[in-house]
Amino acid sequence: MGPASLRSVYPGPGGFDPKEVKREFPIFANNPDLVFLDSAASAQKPRSVIDGTAEYYRTDYANVHRGVYRLSARSTERYEEARDKVRRFLNASDRREIVFVRNTTEAINLVAQSWGAAFLREGDEVVISELEHHSNIVPWQLLRDRIGIKLVVAPIDATGGLDLAAFETLLSRRTRLVAVTHMANATGALVPVERVVALAHRHGAKVLLDGSQAAPRLPVDVQALGCDFYAFTGHKVYGPTGIGVLYGRFELLSAMPPYQGGGEMILHVSFDKTEYQEPPHRFEAGTPDIAGAIGLGIALDFIEELGRENIREHEEALTGYGVDRLAQIRGLRLLGAGQRRLGILSFDLEGVHPHDVSQVLDQHHVAVRAGHHCAQPLMEQLGLSGTTRASLGVYNDEADIDRLAEALKAAREMFLR
Repeated sequence: MGPASLRSVYPGPGGFDPKEVKREFPIFANNPDLVFLDSAASAQKPRSVIDGTAEYYRTDYANVHRGVYRLSARSTERYEEARDKVRRFLNASDRREIVFVRNTTEAINLVAQSWGAAFLREGDEVVISELEHHSNIVPWQLLRDRIGIKLVVAPIDATGGLDLAAFETLLSRRTRLVAVTHMANATGALVPVERVVALAHRHGAKVLLDGSQAAPRLPVDVQALGCDFYAFTGHKVYGPTGIGVLYGRFELLSAMPPYQGGGEMILHVSFDKTEYQEPPHRFEAGTPDIAGAIGLGIALDFIEELGRENIREHEEALTGYGVDRLAQIRGLRLLGAGQRRLGILSFDLEGVHPHDVSQVLDQHHVAVRAGHHCAQPLMEQLGLSGTTRASLGVYNDEADIDRLAEALKAAREMFLR
C-alpha cells in the first residue's frame, strides 16, 4: 500500500492545506515558479515572522534588561516572552533552562567548551555517530585536542540508520557524554533517541541531542525524552537567521562556567574578580539578537497554529510519496535512512555529479541542495563525494514532488542520452 494521500491525511479543519499555507510565504508570490526543496538548509519565512520582526523595530526596539525606561521594559518583556515560548515549545520545566545562542553550532560549542572543558578529563569518552553534521563532530575534536578526551563513533547499519546494537556495545564506564542527532540532515534518518537516552543514562552518561532537523517537523518534549541538552536553530523552524536555542537541565547549566565574558552576564565586576548571573543570562554575553528571538517566538507560534502533529503527518505522507516517485526514475539511488525517514530525500543519479543535477533542476525552477551536506564522514562511509538532497517544508505538496521528478528525468536525459 502506498503512502497516504495528503488529502486523506487532512480530512477536516484540524489539518492544513499546503497550498493555502504557501500563500503565507511572500517568497512564493515573488517567485511564482519556484519549487523550494531546500528547507533542511534553511526554511522560508512566513509573513507573520517578516512583518512581526519589522514591526518590533518600528514600535518597540530598545536594548534589553539594562534600561529603566518604558521602551526598554517593553523590549525586555517581548524578548523574555520569546524565551517562554521556547520553553513551552520544548516542554522544558523551567524558563531558565533556555539559552539563546546564534544557532545549533554555537549551542554545541557552548556545551563542549563550557560543560566539556569543566567536567571532562583526559581519557573520558564522548560518543557520536556516523550520521552527524560537522557541527557535532568538530567541537568534540577541538576538545579532544585540548584536553585529551576520546571520541568514539557509533556506526550506521546496512539500512542507513543508527546501529543501536553496536552503539550499546560502545558505551562503557568511561563514557561521559553521548552527542547525537535527533534526525540526520544528510539522509532524513530518524534516530531512536528515547532508546539512546535510556542506554546512555544507564551508563551514567549525559546526552546532547542535535534537534536542527527534528524541531521543525516533530513534537519535541525534552522532559519525556530525558535528554540533558537539546539544541535547535531558528532559521530551520521558519524563523530568522542568527538565533538558536540551547536547552540544558538547570542543575547542569548552573554548574557550568560562562562560555563568553562581557556585559549582561555578570552580577558584579571588579578588577580582582567577577560574579556571574545564574543561567541562562551567564551564557548570553553582550547585546543579544533581540529581534531574532522575537521573530523566533513568532515562528513557533506559526508552527503551533499549524499543529506539530499535523506537520509530522504532512511530511510523513509527502516523504512517502517522494520515495515512490523517485523510485520510478531509472539510475537514481535513494540513500538509505534506517527504519524511518522524514522530510529528506537524498539521492545519487548514476553518472551525474550532484552539482550538475542541481544546476539542471534550477533551470526547471526546482531548488535543491547538492554536496556533502556538512556530513563528509558519512559520505566517505557511503563511498560518495556527495548527493543531491531535496528537503520538505510545510509549503510543499505532491505537485512539488512531481515537478522534482520531471526535472530529474530531464537531467538524466541531458547527461546520459
